[in-house]
Amino acid sequence: MDTQYTTAYIGLGSNLGDRAGNLLMAVRALTEASFVVHKLSAIYETEPLEIESDTNFLNMVAEIRVTNVSASQMMARLMRIEYLLGRRDKSLNKPRTVDLDILFFGDTQIESELLTLPHPRLHLRKFVLCPLAEIAPNFVHALLKMEIADILARCEDSSDVRRWNPNAGLPITNGEEHAAEAGTE
Repeated sequence: MDTQYTTAYIGLGSNLGDRAGNLLMAVRALTEASFVVHKLSAIYETEPLEIESDTNFLNMVAEIRVTNVSASQMMARLMRIEYLLGRRDKSLNKPRTVDLDILFFGDTQIESELLTLPHPRLHLRKFVLCPLAEIAPNFVHALLKMEIADILARCEDSSDVRRWNPNAGLPITNGEEHAAEAGTE
């Protein structure tokens, strides 16, 4: 007997502390919350959008498979993960150790005080669309009736979004310098 699952897409972001470490801990926490992490996008570095901060965000998207969990239950688990990873202020315009947003929960459409699905602003944000298009370019937005790749192509967001390179800014050295440091010239 096949177990039915729902595919959800979660946006992950961080711009406080060890940003990459925060994302890694959030992914681990997703698995500990009984979510099956099926795919992960690359990590993207993005300038803050609608946030009072000088520190860039690291963002990514996870494709999650869940069984016997509603969208509201998933949101409650995500909020718990955010809290456990140090997020205390849920204000929209503040820096954060970790931010977890449900972008899609299958083709579910909800509008409540706690949760709106599909995410109401994802089609306006390249920092969500770029990693989402990487892992699910043909996923169709339930309300817009467009594939993610097409939404990204039409997105008017001009903010800077690029794949994160953890080694950017480190000095480039050649093997001779390493050999001299090790005393093996």
